[in-house]
Amino acid sequence: MKEDLKLDTDAYLPLRDVVFNTLRDSILKGELEPGERLMEIHLANKLGVSRTPIREAIRMLEQEGLAVTIPRKGAQVAKMTEKDLQDVLEIRDALDELAALNACRNMTSEYLSELRSSMVTFKNAADRGNVREIVEADEQFHNVIYRAADNPKLMVIVQNLKEQMYRYRYEYVKDNANYAQILQEHAEIIAGLEKRDQEYVREIMHAHLENQVEAVRSVIRRQEQ
Repeated sequence: MKEDLKLDTDAYLPLRDVVFNTLRDSILKGELEPGERLMEIHLANKLGVSRTPIREAIRMLEQEGLAVTIPRKGAQVAKMTEKDLQDVLEIRDALDELAALNACRNMTSEYLSELRSSMVTFKNAADRGNVREIVEADEQFHNVIYRAADNPKLMVIVQNLKEQMYRYRYEYVKDNANYAQILQEHAEIIAGLEKRDQEYVREIMHAHLENQVEAVRSVIRRQEQ
């Protein structure tokens, strides 16, 4: 564990959320490494809080798939596996396809404007090298497509999967992503939606996700070496 782990005490949030965000960022940045133990007493002393918000934060990390509790060993940072990656992104691929096909039928100038705006946000974040903002901008882009699909049930499923996808999206843009390529793929998706070309959008969305899968798979294999 890095010795410079510090609590973001300026955040206007409940203490458990502040602790959660601190630990989450440390995991995503690699400061807390896969397999590293999350010892309540040590973290409480390090962050200057009681064990209760630490315990609650670890539970929240488990819900995101960022931590696991091992019998007789306690909580630790979850290791990414190729199987988990494949399972999560296989589901996302199916959801993206459904959303894209419906969005083609429902596309409006307002949605197209939102998509282009999210591309600008993405580029600005990439220029600054701010990984969290890049991830959020990418998420924003795809959320517009999900909303355009106009399927509330689909949105509920996507929200439930959101936390599971976040780590892989973060790993993708942190070390491996070609930001120009992502922007180009986003532009191609917008062009297909504007033309309401369902087959074209289906192919681009699939290729867009497959690039992410291959990049994150390489990260996982490096961590296993």
